[in-house]
Amino acid sequence: MSGKMSWTVSDAVDYKGYPADKSKTGGWVSAAMILGIETCERLSTMGIAVNLVTYLGGTMHLPSATSANIVTDFLGTSFLLCLLGGFLADSFLGRYKTIVIFAFIQTLGTGTLAISTKLPQLRPPRCHTHIVSECKQANGLQMGILYLALYLIALGTGGLKSSVSGFGTDQFDEKDEKEKTQMAYFFNRFFFFISTGSLMAVTVLVYIQDEVGRSWAYGLCSVSMFTAILVLLAGTKRYRYKKSLGSPIVHIFQVIVAAIRKRNMDLPYDVGMLYENSPEASRIHHTDQFCFLDKAAIVTEGDFEGNAATPNPWKLSPVTRVEEVKMMAGLLPVWATTIIFWTTYAQMITFSVEQASTMKRNIGGFQIPAGSLTVFFVAAILITLGLYDRLIMPFWKKLKGKPGFTNLQRIALGLVLSILGMAAAALAEMKRLSVAKSVGRNTATLPLTVFLLIPQFFLVGAGEAFIYTGQLDFFITESPKGMKTMSTGLFLTTISLGFFVSSFLVSVVKKVTGSHDGRGWLADNINYGRLDCFYGLLAILSLINFVIYLICATWYKPSKAKSSLEMEAVGNGEDKC
Repeated sequence: MSGKMSWTVSDAVDYKGYPADKSKTGGWVSAAMILGIETCERLSTMGIAVNLVTYLGGTMHLPSATSANIVTDFLGTSFLLCLLGGFLADSFLGRYKTIVIFAFIQTLGTGTLAISTKLPQLRPPRCHTHIVSECKQANGLQMGILYLALYLIALGTGGLKSSVSGFGTDQFDEKDEKEKTQMAYFFNRFFFFISTGSLMAVTVLVYIQDEVGRSWAYGLCSVSMFTAILVLLAGTKRYRYKKSLGSPIVHIFQVIVAAIRKRNMDLPYDVGMLYENSPEASRIHHTDQFCFLDKAAIVTEGDFEGNAATPNPWKLSPVTRVEEVKMMAGLLPVWATTIIFWTTYAQMITFSVEQASTMKRNIGGFQIPAGSLTVFFVAAILITLGLYDRLIMPFWKKLKGKPGFTNLQRIALGLVLSILGMAAAALAEMKRLSVAKSVGRNTATLPLTVFLLIPQFFLVGAGEAFIYTGQLDFFITESPKGMKTMSTGLFLTTISLGFFVSSFLVSVVKKVTGSHDGRGWLADNINYGRLDCFYGLLAILSLINFVIYLICATWYKPSKAKSSLEMEAVGNGEDKC
C-alpha cells in the first residue's frame, strides 16, 4: 500500500476523480499541452492589439487618440476579466473547464473579427488621403460589430489567463523534490512561450494583416486556437486536477464583514483566545499588522447557529483565514506601484506604432509593417531573459550566494528601465517632429529611419522581462496557499489598470491641451502634436512612482506560515496588538 501511495499525488486527482498516478499524469508533457493554448492566446491577442491602431485610423478613419484608447480599453478589459475567470474557476468550473469554455469564446471572437474586416458593409468607404479628418468615419453599426468581436476576444482572454498558469503548475507535485524543481523552471518557460506567441504575432501575423488581408490573419487566429483546444482536450486523461477550495474573494469578504460586525468590540489581551479551527500543520501564526481584522476571530454568542459544529463564516473567521487576508492586504502597496509600468507599456503598441507609420521602414525593397516594429520589443524580452538565465543568475549566485535577483529587485529594475524608455521615446519624438516641421507636417512618410525608435522598444521590453517575472514570482510566492489564483488575478489587474490609466491620461491630456481643430499634445495627426511632451509626462510620473515603490518595498515584510511547533513556542499573551 505504501509503495502505491508514493506514486500518487496527495492533493490531485485524475480525470475519473481517483488519486492522480505520477507515472500516468502530470509532468512536462501535460504542461506543454497546456502551454500550447497560451501561445495561441498570445498570438491572437497580441497580433490583434499591436496592429489594431493602424486599422482604426487607416480603415475606420478614427482620430489617433480615439484609436489608442480603443486599443488600451480592449487590453485593459481583457486582463480585468481575469478576475471573473478566476472566480468561476475557483467556485464552479475548475481550471480545466474554464480554459476550454473561454478558449471557445475567444475562437468565436476572432472569427467574428475576421468577418467584420472582410465584409465591405462593415467598414466605411476607402479614403484616398492620409488626413483622417477629411475621411468618413465608421458608423455606429460598423463600430458595434467591431466592439462585439473585440470584447468576445477580451472575455476569452480573461478566462484563459486566469487559469492557464495555475493549471500548468497543478501538473507538478510540490512535495516531490524533482517535480518541485521542474515547477521552478515552469514560470520562465511559461513566459518564454508567451514571448514566442508574441514574436509570431508581431512578425508573421502582422505581415499577413498588411500584405495578404486582415480577415485571413484573424481567421488564422481562430484556426490556431481551435487546434490548440483539440490538443488540450486530447490530454484530458493525462492531466492532474486540483479540487476547488472555493473562491478566495468570498473568503476575503467574509473576514471583512465579520470584522465590521464586531468593530466596537475590544480585542482580547491573549491572542490565544481568538477562534482557530484550521489544522495545526497549515496554521498561520498571528501577526500585529492590520489588527482591525483580528476582530473577525472574536468568538461571540450567535456565531454558531443552532447546533452547528462550525460557525457562520460571515460572523466568525479563524485566525488563519484572517492572516491570509492580512497577507493579501500586505501585497497591495507593491501592487499599486507597479501599475504605471503597464501604462508606459501601452504606449509601445499605440502611439509608438503610429510614430512608426509616419517614418521610413524600408530594408532594401522590403517595407516593414508599422506594427511589426514591436518585434524589437519582443526581442528585448527574449534577449534579457536569456542573458539573465545564462549570465546574471550564475554570476549573482557566485557573488552573493543567491540564484539571481529577488522578486522585488526585478520589479525595481523593470520600473527603472521603463523610465529610461519613456525618456528615450521623448527624445526620439523631438527629432521626428523637427523633421516633420522642416519637410511639411502633411508629408505621409518622413525622411527619417524608423530604427530611431528601437531604444524605446528595447528599454521597455527589457523592463517587461524583469517586471513580469518579478511580479508573477512575488504575487504567487508571497500569497497564502489557498489564494494562489487570487494572487495571479491581482497581478494581472496591474496590467489591466495600467491600460485604463493610459486611456484616462490620454483623455485628460487631450481635453486639457487640445483645441477645436484637432491640435494639442495628442493631435488627430501626430505630426501636428507634441507627443514628446506626453512621453515626458509619463517619464516624470514613472520617476515619482519609483520613489514611492522603493518606500513600499522597504516597508514590506514577507509573511511566513509557522509550523505548530513554532506556534507552541510563543508564550500566552506575548503577541498582542
